[in-house]
Amino acid sequence: MTPAKLKEKAAKSFTVGEYLELDRESLERYQYLDGEVFLMAGETVRHGDISVNLTGELRSQLKGKDCRVLSRDTKTKSGGFARKLQQSKKGMFSYPDLVVISGEPEYHDDYRDIVLNPRVIIEVLSDSTELFDRRDKFMRYRMFNSTLTDYILVSQDKPQVEHFIKQDDNNWKLYAYFGLDEQLEIESIECRIKLSEIYDRVKFTRKELELLEEIKNERL
Repeated sequence: MTPAKLKEKAAKSFTVGEYLELDRESLERYQYLDGEVFLMAGETVRHGDISVNLTGELRSQLKGKDCRVLSRDTKTKSGGFARKLQQSKKGMFSYPDLVVISGEPEYHDDYRDIVLNPRVIIEVLSDSTELFDRRDKFMRYRMFNSTLTDYILVSQDKPQVEHFIKQDDNNWKLYAYFGLDEQLEIESIECRIKLSEIYDRVKFTRKELELLEEIKNERL
């Protein structure tokens, strides 16, 4: 779909087929939610450092195991399983910052660019996407991605990680980590990452660290 056609449809909703055509033909990346298409913004240096640190740690620890870590160019599908999918306007297609898959990837179609079996999804939060990541996106992941066991939110503005773990009763339990001296444990894939490694090269301001101390004191 050309930019001109995209502009024509700006005030309208997209079918899944139209979205996939747009996303596959474009050099930019788009996410999809029930007919709406969202252009993904470029990442900050801080966002990039955190993502690369996580990728490096996970890749190292998963080497030789039946799991792999995939980058932010990996698209996942959550919902949108209607019989006539191409004409449907229901479902979510998203680009998580990191995806861990156990075993071989399962794909949406012959293009092999949309995975269906994420085990762990990690999102690095930003001001423009945090609300979506916390609410709509997590809700869709819980509802439609049965293989998902861990959903992890990593803050940019302070050394804070929130880890949601699926329980045996299908509810999700939150574990929160605050400060560079703590360690994220992802038992489902047998990985442990120090927050000091996640935030390597990230320099926090005094105000950001003071805010973290306030949060930690509230926990006590």
